Order: sequence, then structure tokens, then C-alpha cells
Amino acid sequence: MKYHYIKIKLSTSKRPPPYFIGSQLRGAFGHALKKVTCINPSYQCTNCFGAKSCLYHSFYEQENIQHKYRFDIELGSLSYDFGLYLYNDACDKLPYILSSLHIALSENGLGKDRVVFDNITIQVDGITIYEDGSFSNTLDDIKPQKFQPDNYHPNIKLKLLTPLRIKKSNQLEYNKINIEHILRSIYQRYKQIFEDTVVYSLDYKPTYITSVKVFEYKPLYRKSIRQGKRLVMDGVLGEIAVLGIDQKSYELLKLGEIIGVGKQTTFGMGKIKIEEVK
Repeated sequence: MKYHYIKIKLSTSKRPPPYFIGSQLRGAFGHALKKVTCINPSYQCTNCFGAKSCLYHSFYEQENIQHKYRFDIELGSLSYDFGLYLYNDACDKLPYILSSLHIALSENGLGKDRVVFDNITIQVDGITIYEDGSFSNTLDDIKPQKFQPDNYHPNIKLKLLTPLRIKKSNQLEYNKINIEHILRSIYQRYKQIFEDTVVYSLDYKPTYITSVKVFEYKPLYRKSIRQGKRLVMDGVLGEIAVLGIDQKSYELLKLGEIIGVGKQTTFGMGKIKIEEVK
């Protein structure tokens, strides 16, 4: 599997929304991406002749798929800084992505106040490619990263850093979420994003001695301009301590740090972190 990680740093005294910025980022990015990529004179996606090859269409209009990008945000952050992951063939569209991010931040603006920024730094996989108002490095030298799990640790703590949304029978799971639900979600996302394959279960049986979880229900909403209403995005925050987890499951969880878990990951939901328990 291959991926890019884009890191955006914005030097400003302005403050983001008080808790969740993912909806603003995704909306602004979408408007800019359509501006950069749309070739339809009508500017309409319905029955568009170029839909099958359109980056905007694949990122925003296709339904019931695992999208090949996700925003990386921090809840309650005091800055506008954020990240963006690109996966698989979306990596090949890096110039369009960077151009769209630049337009979104420097021209179109974020939120209802259209907040724009003039002090922007953009890094791709740790390499600075935009600062002081111009792109300074060629993208030819930047190659996608490949997933390499770190050393195996059987005793871990899994942290849910942004609300996790996992559904069963079209209902969100809360108190019932366990480590196997998370593993299955990561596996399903991986298979569809990188292999275009839909699966419904793991191809092995995870093993672990015990797990202890501490969850907190987090209500969350976003305003959808396209649908003209407020949408629910509630989920679960918290931690799961797992002892004696097998190596395959450990590596799958580490993969989840990159591709996310559950629903609405494009907004920054389902962000996890794995820590060793000594």
C-alpha cells in the first residue's frame, strides 16, 4: 500500500471553531477541488460525461465506498493546523490536491466568515514544498510512503482521539464496541481502499487475553450546506487496554493509525493511536 501525508501549518492569531474543524476543512477543500478539476461547462455532477475520471466526483459524489483520503485533525485545537492523508491512486493526483488546498486556504477561506491565510506552510511526507508564498520544491522527488509496522508489542493501549462511529444493522454501536469491531473496520477499509474488494469479516481469528475499555459518548453535529440541515456525527471517545494481542492484530491496528476507523473518516473521525503498555 502507498500513501502521502500532507501537513498544513497556518501561522495566524485567528482561532478555529471551538471543538471540531473537520466539517469546515472538508467543505472548503471540496469547493476548491471542484474548481480545480471540473471540466463540465454546466458545472453539474449529475450525469456528467467526465464523472468516471473526475477526482472531485470520486472524493465527494461517489457513495457507499471507502474514500481514498481523510483529514487528520485534533479535537479542541487552538490552531488551524491539520493534516490530510491520500491513499493508493489518489497519491497520483498530488498536484491537484495541493493546488486545491492552497486555493481553499488563501482565496476561498474557511467557514461562514471565509477566513483566509497568507502565512501557509505545506509539507508532503515531511518535505516542505510550500512556504513564503510559493512552491519551492519539485514534486518529482517526493515518492509515496509505504506502510511499515513498528516492533510488535503484545500489551497495548488503543486511544480513540476523535469520535469513532461504527454501525451494526444501520445502528451506531456505543457501549458494545470492542477490539474486534475496530479490527474488522480497519480490515474492511484496507481491502476496499487498496484492493477494491468488499469484505464483511476478518480472514483470521484475533487472539488476546483480556481487554478493558473506558468509553465516553460524544455528541457532535455538522452543518451541511448542500443538504441544508444539521447532521448528527456523534461517536465514542476513550481507551481500550488490550493484553496479549497477536502480532497480526497489532499490525492491523497500526495500519488503522494511518487509514482511520469507522464512518466519516474523511472529516477526521475515527482517529486512533496505539501505545505500548509496559
